[in-house]
Amino acid sequence: MIPPMPSSIRSGRTAIRFDSPQQEIFLSLWRTYDRLRMLEDDLFSRFGLTAQQYNVLRQLRSEFPQSLPTLTLANRLVSRAPDITRMLDKLERRSLVIRERLPGNRRVVQVRLGEPGLELLEQLSDPVKQCHEQQLGHLTEEQLKLLGELLRQARLPHEEDDSHWH
Repeated sequence: MIPPMPSSIRSGRTAIRFDSPQQEIFLSLWRTYDRLRMLEDDLFSRFGLTAQQYNVLRQLRSEFPQSLPTLTLANRLVSRAPDITRMLDKLERRSLVIRERLPGNRRVVQVRLGEPGLELLEQLSDPVKQCHEQQLGHLTEEQLKLLGELLRQARLPHEEDDSHWH
């Protein structure tokens, strides 16, 4: 069982008050994301990537050796990618991804993982596992399951109908 959160968070002598329990939880999620993201940013920066670029490569690996339409790829990402084209440009310059236009429909751009991208993901496999362990390894399996379910319930009303995050 996870102990309940205090109604205020104390920083030295100053208590931070919240307007509502929802605000407190939202800000706690934001702070947690920030703390966990720092570890991830440090890892990916050593490989010249952002977390979002890694997510693109990870999504493409799940389809390898097939490709995905750019918009389908954008919809599968963990967070919105308003400029997916620019992100793919950067990955393509490093030969991590390959983009191709379909002969029958030049408006559709297909993206697939390049061999260097596959090799980079292999190099990242153990460091990413270690990062996740550092981020959340202090939680028990039961706590992780509960946290995952609570997060799913919190996000469910805000997901698109076709989201694979349901």
